[in-house]
Amino acid sequence: MPEETLQTCVYHVLRYTPNLVRDEWINIGVVIHDPKTSRGRARLIEDQSEFSRVHKLHPTADLGLLRALQADFEAQFEEHRSNVPTWISRLDDTFSNALQFSPQRGVLTGDLDAELDRLYRDHVAVPHYRRTAAEAANTRGGIRARASQVFRSAGILGKMEKGVRIEEFTFPGDRLKLDYAYRRNGTRGFAHALVLSGDPAQAKVLAFTAESIRAKLAQAEFVAVTETPPAPGNETHQFVARLFDAQRIELVPLSGLEGFANRLRPTIR
Repeated sequence: MPEETLQTCVYHVLRYTPNLVRDEWINIGVVIHDPKTSRGRARLIEDQSEFSRVHKLHPTADLGLLRALQADFEAQFEEHRSNVPTWISRLDDTFSNALQFSPQRGVLTGDLDAELDRLYRDHVAVPHYRRTAAEAANTRGGIRARASQVFRSAGILGKMEKGVRIEEFTFPGDRLKLDYAYRRNGTRGFAHALVLSGDPAQAKVLAFTAESIRAKLAQAEFVAVTETPPAPGNETHQFVARLFDAQRIELVPLSGLEGFANRLRPTIR
């Protein structure tokens, strides 16, 4: 990549330190931003495997705190992205001792989203020696990372919105973000990574969200990007498939995502 296309960005790793006496911590998130443009991204652990890893390393960890942290943290990040350093300094002063930011580090990148994925993979994700490539792909983060690669290769990622807040369509305070949004031929579309073999409650949330958005955007279209096609003999898979069919949510497994991206490319704006 030509050097002139690179921007100097800074990042912090968010640490969870449940035992100050032993000075032990585990990384649970990454914040990256471009000081010149105020563009930034934040990502915290969200998959069950990641919470399970925290629990294994620290059996007394407050998992309820960590699960609730994601929505509040991202909401604050959006509100203060014009002055991230001041916000981080203030959070360091107000966080409980169990949550700490690492010292600021710099990085050159031409793609903020790709760099966040790399930093998260290097600093936060379950280490590869404890997780196979297949296992890594079978998480929301893994599905989303692969989706971004496919969309980037198809030349459409730059035309998409990322991390789209949906509270304007549901209710104030709804912290859910859909992974991607796009416009094509006058229609607004949304795509979201979902683990088909995971908790069916997540599929219900997406179905409710689609219904709420269509109440205001009748022609909106939805795509659920999953790790695998629905298996005929898997009751969970078939429940989700039927639910999505009823809500007109297209289910696209990673194996079919390239075809979807190529169909989308001529029409996306």
